[in-house]
Amino acid sequence: MIILVRHGQTSANAGGLLCGRADVELTELGARQAKALATAIGTPARVISSPLQRARDTAAAFGRPVEIDDRWIELDYGALDLLAYGDVPAEVWRQWRADCEYIPEGGESLTALGRRVREACAEVADAAATEDIVVVTHVSPIKAAIAWALDTGDDIAWRLYVRDASVHRILTGAPGPRLVAFNESYPPPD
Repeated sequence: MIILVRHGQTSANAGGLLCGRADVELTELGARQAKALATAIGTPARVISSPLQRARDTAAAFGRPVEIDDRWIELDYGALDLLAYGDVPAEVWRQWRADCEYIPEGGESLTALGRRVREACAEVADAAATEDIVVVTHVSPIKAAIAWALDTGDDIAWRLYVRDASVHRILTGAPGPRLVAFNESYPPPD
């Protein structure tokens, strides 16, 4: 099974900021969330992570060697990185939602992200049919992986909400990928 894990909380996502390639760290809560995730999920055969610190720190909680795969990095928001959602011009939101090929200034399109994530999913699908593979990543790659599992377009990203420190499970093998869990959460003890 492919077990997609969104990293724990950061000050950027707690503050309502678009956080793409900015390399922010986990908050104290985020570190506790990472430990809770690792405890709940158990010991997978493999742990793969985005190269960004918030994902690597979450992946480290599993106590296994971590494979870094750049294809799992967050969407490049370009000039929009670290802007509050409300500070993104309405016209940009309209363009972005209407066209998966739209590229924010200096950024990346949802279509480009979808291609790289689908490739990464296909690469681990056979192994994930017989062993659990945890992939620690971000909102947009999780949405793209779900689109891969559901065999749908990248525009589904606008209809999904992915919580901090959430778990999403995709069964692989015959008859093909199947989404079996979405937005599971394991809150850390206080």
